[in-house]
Amino acid sequence: MSRTALAASLIAIGITAPAWGAPVMMSGEWAKAACDAWNKDPVLTDKLVESGWVANDKGRGYKIMQVYRTDCGDKPTAELRVALENGKATCVYGGAPQADRLDSGADYVMKAETARWIEMGRGDYGPMRAMFMQRLGFDGPKLEAMGNMGPFENFLLLVGKVASETGTCPGK
Repeated sequence: MSRTALAASLIAIGITAPAWGAPVMMSGEWAKAACDAWNKDPVLTDKLVESGWVANDKGRGYKIMQVYRTDCGDKPTAELRVALENGKATCVYGGAPQADRLDSGADYVMKAETARWIEMGRGDYGPMRAMFMQRLGFDGPKLEAMGNMGPFENFLLLVGKVASETGTCPGK
């Protein structure tokens, strides 16, 4: 199948065309790029300090967020770690999941179908609607997340800002 035909087919079913040469969405390589994008977003780096979000790290010195695409499996395929550095909520690691255990009082796991991640990344809807409509699965400190909907939305928008290929699954 030609690239043009593949792109047209994907668009017809609501999936964006692959970004040739870009990392697979929600892969370790993608998480590294997402980490870099996080550090360039002042809402994430500043507001998550002001709200106290980044300080809830259970004494480890960082928070963990793991994400995955549910149509690609049932476990996280990418991990971001965020720590307080120089007064900023800084992403200090982006890559394949490394945490053996998450702390449900500080850490997050988010999951959605690829098409839903793409919609959220475009800003079609924010985290409140995504969770209400059950388009985004979410584990972690819910009250903390509810108090940080603005930054949470910016995190979801990172999916649209980080170039990625969606035609294959991470690790495939």
